[in-house]
Amino acid sequence: MKLIKLDAIDSTNDFLKELLTTNNPENFTVVTAEAQTRGKGQMGSIWVSEKGKNLTVSILVKDFLFDVSQIYNLNIAVALAVVTVLETCNIPGLSIKWPNDIMSDHKKVGGILIENVIKGATKIDSIVGIGLNVNQADFDGLPKASSLSLVANTIFDKDELLRKIVEEIKKNITKLNEDKSAELWQSYTDFLFKKGVPMPFENASGQRFMGIVQGVSKIGQLELLLENDTIKTFGIKEIQMLY
Repeated sequence: MKLIKLDAIDSTNDFLKELLTTNNPENFTVVTAEAQTRGKGQMGSIWVSEKGKNLTVSILVKDFLFDVSQIYNLNIAVALAVVTVLETCNIPGLSIKWPNDIMSDHKKVGGILIENVIKGATKIDSIVGIGLNVNQADFDGLPKASSLSLVANTIFDKDELLRKIVEEIKKNITKLNEDKSAELWQSYTDFLFKKGVPMPFENASGQRFMGIVQGVSKIGQLELLLENDTIKTFGIKEIQMLY
């Protein structure tokens, strides 16, 4: 992999997207930054990270997705890659909160944002953004956030974590290319945060209701069993879990 290390940037995802339009970077080009001024989260949220403490990275994935209906496969490949590496670090209570928050018990330790650039009918380039709280110790005002260091009581090597995560992403993409998607989907489903547990949700109108996470559809919508015993799917902008 080609590694580009930056001291500070507004967004590694934006940097890599710009690089994609002005150059022809090789597959699995990786951009890291010690500090981001406009790190991105899901639905336009801002990812706040203490300089030098965490892993803020964007990875270019080309020549993998050729059909928009398969886009969520990459989300699964990346989320499972991160969880697999963190398991080797003895991070407790690992799960994936839909769509792609990385949890340790009830604390968020990381997040994934994938931006796809569609070029023609069958060409899709993907920018995989990963924010991982590694050695940060202070999360004042963020009661649901934590870091690998805090939950495991140790200091981690960010470069080593990055190397392992990229290798796992490559392995999972190979599995998908070998038509082993069912295996990855099952693992992703097994790791879903609060799967099978009655939980409160809130829709876009502010209405609250109870539901039980069953899984995720092929296009990335959350499948919930509702109180009337029906299963309904929801998009990312339609609901949020209250926990």
